[in-house]
Amino acid sequence: MYTKTVLIGAAVTALLMSALAAAPAAPAAAAPAAVAVPAAAPPGTALGACGPGRLCLWPKPDFKGRPWTHELATTDIDSCVPLPSGTSAQSLANRTGRPVTTYQSAECGETGEFETYPGRGTWVPQTAYEVRAFKLWER
Repeated sequence: MYTKTVLIGAAVTALLMSALAAAPAAPAAAAPAAVAVPAAAPPGTALGACGPGRLCLWPKPDFKGRPWTHELATTDIDSCVPLPSGTSAQSLANRTGRPVTTYQSAECGETGEFETYPGRGTWVPQTAYEVRAFKLWER
């Protein structure tokens, strides 16, 4: 039994190593490229620029317009953060490392649309509704 386990483990390791060796190396500056754009995004959609540890919200689909950027260090966890009055976002990138819930309501009301996106690299080129507020959550 021990010999079979060792042989199977060695075979799996060899397969993984050959797969890694065959994969092209990504440049160091291309971290966002490692994150897949959701299937609903049109082919060729470029990811929006959003630094690590930030939540970026763009006023137009496909990461267009000047984004609002929020850092984890300066944003209260579990608190409703409205966008500037009279504005909304239609695309976003969550690189905070924490889940973020976006709301159609500027008061984070759950009677309108809302959705939670995982942290560490979620790019959404087109939200299902106009985002007017968000909450960052504890992991």
